[in-house]
Amino acid sequence: MRRGIGRAAALLALMLGGGAHAQTLQKVIYLLPAPKVQPAFGPWMVADQRGYFKAEGLDVEFITARGGVDAAKQVGAGNAVIGGAIGDTSILVRANGVPVRTVALLGVQGFMQLVLNKDRVTSVADLKGKTVTTMAYQDTTFFALLGMLATQGLTKNDINGQAVGPVNIWKLFADGQADAMASVPEWTVWARNAAPKMNMQIIPSDTLFKSMAQAVVASDETIQKNPELIRKLVRATLHGLEDIKADPAGSAKDYVKQITQYADTEPVIADIFKMYDQYVYPGQKVTGAVDPDRLASLQEFYLKQGIIEKTSPVADLYTNQFVQ
Repeated sequence: MRRGIGRAAALLALMLGGGAHAQTLQKVIYLLPAPKVQPAFGPWMVADQRGYFKAEGLDVEFITARGGVDAAKQVGAGNAVIGGAIGDTSILVRANGVPVRTVALLGVQGFMQLVLNKDRVTSVADLKGKTVTTMAYQDTTFFALLGMLATQGLTKNDINGQAVGPVNIWKLFADGQADAMASVPEWTVWARNAAPKMNMQIIPSDTLFKSMAQAVVASDETIQKNPELIRKLVRATLHGLEDIKADPAGSAKDYVKQITQYADTEPVIADIFKMYDQYVYPGQKVTGAVDPDRLASLQEFYLKQGIIEKTSPVADLYTNQFVQ
């Protein structure tokens, strides 16, 4: 009898295991503001490589938008259920009637950092008349640049802003064809490696005004009608974030398995992850949570500087229901 029970148990385990492997994964489009090969999306790629999305029953396809603002607009229009941006993005698009909000924030510090060639400029105020590269005019890092300029009484018309994409932004700077760049940590590392003799200065955006870190955004409609899907996507993404924070070097090993074009530069990816851990991720009491006071203060700053024409209720800009 015991042998019979054992065989039955083994058969049941085999059937259940086979059923798990045969599970149909739900296909989801995850819209990113730049190509997924940018190490800024390390948390997403590590989560994907380590199977965190599949563990949630999801088959995620990452598609590139034209910056964070465009990603949010596409999510708001229903072209994707979720997207990547920064915490500022919901402020910028909600004021124009785009019904999205931040559902997770990947760190407390500002995502954007202004990098100066100190042999040419020594402060934000010195940028008047200077060439500054940025990824795109519809990327939220550009609006963060505008915020930094505004603290010094400058506007986009006071600089020679060049929207050149995610590669030329740092290459032109490293080649000396720009005086500064509206950067993120990987561009800073790549520029530093390409021009090791350049006298660079890194100014985190939130040292001048409280710009925010990378964010996950979703539409009001999806949050209301399919909150469990958003919860799964957020949970998997934040799992990848926690892995990078806990072990940047180990996470880099798996990252380059997913993004194979960096297979020969794993130490550089590890350095980039460490820079994120230094400049962007630290200080968050609850992983993924938005600070409504900081969000409100940032929105008032954008309004005062004329970057937005009206404010939105702060409660409409975010929800922490998926990170508690």
